[in-house]
Amino acid sequence: MKRWSIFASTTAVIALLAGGCSSLDEHQREWIFQPSDRSWGNTADQTAGMEQVWIDFRSSLTGEPARLHGLWLGNKPESADTPVLLYLHGARYNVNGSAPRIRRMHELGFSVLAIDYRGFGKSTKGLPSEDTAREDARAAWTWLAARHPQQRRYIFGHSLGGAIGIDLAASVKDESGVIVEGTFTSISDVVSSFKWGWLPFEPFITQPFDALAKVKDIGAPLLVVHGALDNLIRPELGRKLYDAATDPKMFVLVKGGSHHSTNTVGGTEYRAAVEQLFSVKAPDPAAPQQQATPGATPPRAAAMRPYDAGRQI
Repeated sequence: MKRWSIFASTTAVIALLAGGCSSLDEHQREWIFQPSDRSWGNTADQTAGMEQVWIDFRSSLTGEPARLHGLWLGNKPESADTPVLLYLHGARYNVNGSAPRIRRMHELGFSVLAIDYRGFGKSTKGLPSEDTAREDARAAWTWLAARHPQQRRYIFGHSLGGAIGIDLAASVKDESGVIVEGTFTSISDVVSSFKWGWLPFEPFITQPFDALAKVKDIGAPLLVVHGALDNLIRPELGRKLYDAATDPKMFVLVKGGSHHSTNTVGGTEYRAAVEQLFSVKAPDPAAPQQQATPGATPPRAAAMRPYDAGRQI
């Protein structure tokens, strides 16, 4: 919360006192992404068993080669029935810092590809922007689709990653479902929810991340998860995002969940929602895994009835 208050006041001062638009843009990108090579906890333990992945492409924005570093945590054995998920993390920490949440999504039945945007971790250096993050997510999605063309593919985004994921889902047509956690409607709405939110920031925002305008264009089932105790991205923003989406969709408010703990505290709710909305069932650790019949068609989540688990708000 403190960091976003600093961002808000800094943006106002720059907008009113400084001259250069490029300087304002750079400050916003720095405060929104807080790019780094930092992660918390014992990284070696967190990422044990995960495969290092490299995704190379040529940026249409710069015309230069770009490289993304990622982590892959697959299911064994993997079949045409195994769903795969693109994991898009939030600000500040690199992909290794998301390892616990990656494992929890894996435990729900997904094979997971998680990436660092340019500017984070071992990916190509540079100050990220909304445009470069959008391009990075699309490159990772293309990579995932090329290697798992027969499997259902899902998009997951936490916080800022949720806005990036919604942007991606609105522009592609081959996703089977989208999950966002602790995600906002727009940067403008986030700033407005803070102490200095009464100031006229919107005309000076260069990185809008307007997920609210794009969520209606998602053509797959959408799961919006939010912690009831999230003081950074308030639950009302998650609910507003859900309300703007088209069916089928589900909103889950996790009691006791904060911006960083919802995925842990809400494990039971997550499991039930993923199974009901997407027909993805978490594997039973005690049951032997069986190879699915090649070419079998998995159930379509879009055929399920819309369900709203978030009537608490």
